[in-house]
Amino acid sequence: MGMRHGYKNSEVGIIPDDWEVARLGTLIRSTEYGSSYPSKPRGAVPVLRMGNLQGGRIDWSDLVFTDNELEIQRYELRRGDVLFNRTNTIELVGKTSIYEGEHRAIFAGYLIRVVTLPDRLDPRFLAYVMNTPVARRHGMQVLSVAVGQANINAEKLKTYPIPNPPSVEEQRAIATALSDVDALLDGLDRLIAKKRDLKQATMQQLLTGQTRLPGFSGEWEVKRLGDYVTFLRNGVNSRAELLLEGRVKYLHYGDIHASMDAFLSPHTLPGLPDAKAARLDRLRDGDVIFADASEDIAGVCKSVELRDAGDTEAVSGLHTIAARFDKTVLADGFKGFLQHSPSFATHLRRLAAG
Repeated sequence: MGMRHGYKNSEVGIIPDDWEVARLGTLIRSTEYGSSYPSKPRGAVPVLRMGNLQGGRIDWSDLVFTDNELEIQRYELRRGDVLFNRTNTIELVGKTSIYEGEHRAIFAGYLIRVVTLPDRLDPRFLAYVMNTPVARRHGMQVLSVAVGQANINAEKLKTYPIPNPPSVEEQRAIATALSDVDALLDGLDRLIAKKRDLKQATMQQLLTGQTRLPGFSGEWEVKRLGDYVTFLRNGVNSRAELLLEGRVKYLHYGDIHASMDAFLSPHTLPGLPDAKAARLDRLRDGDVIFADASEDIAGVCKSVELRDAGDTEAVSGLHTIAARFDKTVLADGFKGFLQHSPSFATHLRRLAAG
């Protein structure tokens, strides 16, 4: 299949015939490293850091501040400044966001301020380009690594190839179209968050009996679940010991933390060699598997209920507790929501403290 008429190959891929690929250094007025002056938890003006660059825009949470007037005068941001994260992990170095003037702020030393030539490059267009896979690949080629941190200095930043429409007006139109999509996504994110909050509130009401479903009445009982549980023998195998494919599936605690649902089917899990799985108890539908280790206290009570296992053999693995409850006490399909019961979650977190 031939190339479409009016298009050409370039180092950034196929672009229109009337576009060019220019080095960033030819399209900008200046680059500048940020403030290295110590910041503090409170103060007059926020100091934006690498964590505040998110998705091409500024995240105004987790701020630090400064009161130093000399630093504020020198590093105060102006609307349209583009901030480039010059030092970070290899995965995150090169993050770029545009400052839209939402709040007064300065920028910290791990960032570079880029000021574009207004008649050559629209700053919003630049921020979008710098977050594309093409820019990401170029960053991987030019970065240097020292003490576990990747760095892209200002001179290397100027070498980035920028696909450049012939007019700034077209750049602005592209940036506006993409900004409209961002606004739509923001609206959807807010709607999803609202629905999640509604679900959380509904779970709190139903799991504590404050709201009863139609057709049900009578007093609830409080049972100590330890009287109705069997704990299953789990493995202690690391990820390095697992197989991409295997007859016996292995549920690692990381799979619990990564799950977005209260239920998990074992079919897509990695495998454990048969010899290492020989003495481990096999999981069944309705078993609840808890993560017993987490980076934070909230993650310790996270669990999944196994479902749709069918004939698939599965075992519980490293940093998990696999529990099989009496089904006359806890019904299948209900157990996955135990982690959202306030009293249950609070009890587990109290046990895990420290």
